[in-house]
Amino acid sequence: MLKEGQTAPAFELPADNGDPVSLKDFKGQPVVLYFYPRDLTPGCTQEACEFRDQWTAVKKKGAVVLGVSADPVKKHQAFKEKHSLPFPLLSDEKKETLKAYGVWKKKKFMGREFMGIVRSTFLIDKSGRIEKIWSPVSLKGHVEEVVNSL
Repeated sequence: MLKEGQTAPAFELPADNGDPVSLKDFKGQPVVLYFYPRDLTPGCTQEACEFRDQWTAVKKKGAVVLGVSADPVKKHQAFKEKHSLPFPLLSDEKKETLKAYGVWKKKKFMGREFMGIVRSTFLIDKSGRIEKIWSPVSLKGHVEEVVNSL
């Protein structure tokens, strides 16, 4: 399990527009890296829209938001367009980054067990170190807390 103060694992993933996005692309600025289970579901939509609504505050603090799930690029495109999301959604269909950040775990829902993404957020500082980890995330007040931590 990753800990605050550690170097954030490097990654390169396709964004919703198909272009590769790498953590090193944002060296020198804070990164809010949030992992969510699935596009176009109620909780994930709420979280994405709250980040969208706080976008101006995030930009004022010189930071960037990156959302990551295992959904394919095309599904990310539809999600981003439907909700006018101003930040990239990254696709990790191979689940390599999800595993590197320790968010791909066994989950239980309605009596069954399965592997899935535990909703989590990592605040990565300008030098690439993990400044703060929220996992698992409770949605109420989460985005506001993240913005206040920048």
